[in-house]
Amino acid sequence: MTSAITFPERPVYDWTARYLVALLLANVALALGPMLVRLADTGPVAAGFWRLTLALPVIVLLALREPARQRRIAGTALLAVLGGGIAFGLDLAAWHIGIERTKLGNASVFGNSGSLILMIWGLFAARRSPRLLEVLAILASLTGAALLMSGSLEISRTHLAGDLFCLLAGVLYAIYILTLGSVRERLGNYSLLLHSMFASIPIVFALAWLRGEAIVPHNWTPLLVLALTSQLVGQGGLIYSLRHFPPLVIGLALLTQPAISALAGWVVFREELSAADLNGMALLAGALVLARAGGK
Repeated sequence: MTSAITFPERPVYDWTARYLVALLLANVALALGPMLVRLADTGPVAAGFWRLTLALPVIVLLALREPARQRRIAGTALLAVLGGGIAFGLDLAAWHIGIERTKLGNASVFGNSGSLILMIWGLFAARRSPRLLEVLAILASLTGAALLMSGSLEISRTHLAGDLFCLLAGVLYAIYILTLGSVRERLGNYSLLLHSMFASIPIVFALAWLRGEAIVPHNWTPLLVLALTSQLVGQGGLIYSLRHFPPLVIGLALLTQPAISALAGWVVFREELSAADLNGMALLAGALVLARAGGK
């Protein structure tokens, strides 16, 4: 699968505000995922199956609106997209199992571990030494994420299995992003997402069935919201952003999810924001500014 991962030697990226807003909005939607998985009355992997399946008809309609040349896919590009879809299906299964077995804070920490892989790969793919501003952006983002996660991360034997599943999910998610990024220029946004979902859905369903999970829900609301936010808005916005930003910036943006979770807790549950939380958010915002300046 990794042999299909290539990036142009001198890529041209677009920092137009609407693309950055789409990337950040996608991460807002994705940050709501763990809470909705917990609220679903199916098994955790089955929740991932419904996240994909309920969004599928809408993705099909959106894909059909794209030009015919952007819907055609064959050869190595098809193999890359299907490989990415398999990685995403395994990522969903691993992360949702992890959410069930560990704290939501831990799930956020380890589930976003792929961000570091994306940032390192982004520097490697650029085929040059990292610029000072890019190094500062990485350091600022990691420090900010550490400050935000310091209050919720809890390492213990009780959570070890769940933490490992979430860590595996982070690695698989990085593979998914990198693989789809290798063919993003040739395909429409929703056509790319649709083809990858064809590979993801059977994987997630088979794993839910093999685990003996409850698959048919009694309450559809959390699953419908999960499909809308995490798949349509979250994955749709993320795939849309792949052609406009380097892997480094995608990785930095994924690390904003803990900040979004902290803000959601403050708005919805009146949870207190500590000085560490506020400093972490400021550092993450600064990291994106530094990355933008470094990219130019």
